Amino acid sequence: MTPERKALLQIHFCVALWGFTAILGKLITLPALELVWWRMLIVVAAVFAWPPVWRELRRLDRRTLAVFAAVGTIVALHWLTFYGAIKLSNASVAATSMAVAPIFLAIIEPWIASRPFDRRELLLGLVALPGVALVAGGTPSAMLPGLFVGILSAALVALFSALNKRYVERASPLLVTGIELAAGTVLLTGVAFAWRGDGPWAMVPDTRDATLLAILAIVCTLLPFAIALRALRHTSAFTGQLAVSLEPVYAIVLAVLLLGEQRELGASFYAGVAVILAAVFVHAWMRVRASASG
Repeated sequence: MTPERKALLQIHFCVALWGFTAILGKLITLPALELVWWRMLIVVAAVFAWPPVWRELRRLDRRTLAVFAAVGTIVALHWLTFYGAIKLSNASVAATSMAVAPIFLAIIEPWIASRPFDRRELLLGLVALPGVALVAGGTPSAMLPGLFVGILSAALVALFSALNKRYVERASPLLVTGIELAAGTVLLTGVAFAWRGDGPWAMVPDTRDATLLAILAIVCTLLPFAIALRALRHTSAFTGQLAVSLEPVYAIVLAVLLLGEQRELGASFYAGVAVILAAVFVHAWMRVRASASG
């Protein structure tokens, strides 16, 4: 198995786990800011409980540490807007909005990762736009703010994916995860004080929410985040992000089975999801053909 194929399989495994994040975000009763803050805090505590991480951290130069910390603030804002989108709409709408990330990434990645601009990637990303329009048409008007916030979240995920692609080889995936999420935790702590005047720990999760947060943090965050960072070393951020566009499929199926969200959305919503999914398979087919001819 080639390193690129293995990386794609790893990314798809991560996508399956990420599909549960929208469901858990809907089930957890905490507001978006507190939800993300506790999620990050749990992951950071788990990462830095591992002694080798501290030894590697001491060897890391300050510039690289600052870069990963800056990326972590973008990760925090992405999660804040993503879970904000869930609270404003539902799991299906928020997860589907992530499918526009390849459009942003096709523009951002060549600039950040210092690679040639590929017009085919941009055109393929644009294929998702009619799907997004259909999704918007099938979304109740009361939920449209959630869709727009979700699209902002997609732009943020494209930005930090491209940055991670450029800098990920400077440290182990586990250390990168710890630094980025620690910086995000600090940022959200400051946001909470500026917004409300108290820290995000003012809202302590009950037993049910704490259990769901632990699952969200360890199984659906720490594990796939570290695996995805390793996989990015063997594929472009655009390829990875287009594969991640499958996340809405996992999330929507789970939302139908567990939350009954199909009663809240119109037929054009699911038609739009089908268009987006088609773009994913077209991209995979194009890469297979390119590999065979190369």
